[in-house]
Amino acid sequence: MSDLIAGVDEVGRGPLAGAVVAAAVILDPNYPIAGLTDSKKLTEKQREKLAIEIREKSLSWALGRAEVEEIDKINILWASMLAMKRAVESLDVAPTLVQVDGNRCPDLNYPMEAIVKGDLKIQQISAASIIAKVARDQEMKDMEDRYPGYGFARHKGYPTKQHQAALLELGVSPIHRLSFKPVQRLIRN
Repeated sequence: MSDLIAGVDEVGRGPLAGAVVAAAVILDPNYPIAGLTDSKKLTEKQREKLAIEIREKSLSWALGRAEVEEIDKINILWASMLAMKRAVESLDVAPTLVQVDGNRCPDLNYPMEAIVKGDLKIQQISAASIIAKVARDQEMKDMEDRYPGYGFARHKGYPTKQHQAALLELGVSPIHRLSFKPVQRLIRN
């Protein structure tokens, strides 16, 4: 069989709340998928449609995550690396090469390369960015029901004015990252 390249990307480094979610995807060269690009360049509807196609057509895909407690303990960079490592280790097909979006790779026993803006350049990484974004966005929509009033379904945990105003009014929820400065400032006040 030809090279089994796993593309890896994570979503959720910047938000004040929720887990960081990574995906690893090995595409099937026999089933090409049109329209793959950085998930941020697509509409929500386009991402959701492509995510279904990626899950159906890829040779293997998996999610990995690092929870809020892990983010607060080891910091967001290392939590992102941990989420990516977990995603690759959860694949049911072993890759021959792992291509990671960004400038560093997680600690894995595979040949790896970090590719800056890889989600724009490499289809496997684009696919991973889409899978991770759709999964994390859905999680944050679900958190809206568990923690109403914060607007998680709209801002997905990012530090928007609405989110910061809700934090001031409602205080910190169990899914807020206590190590992040905007949240720390609210705890101290």
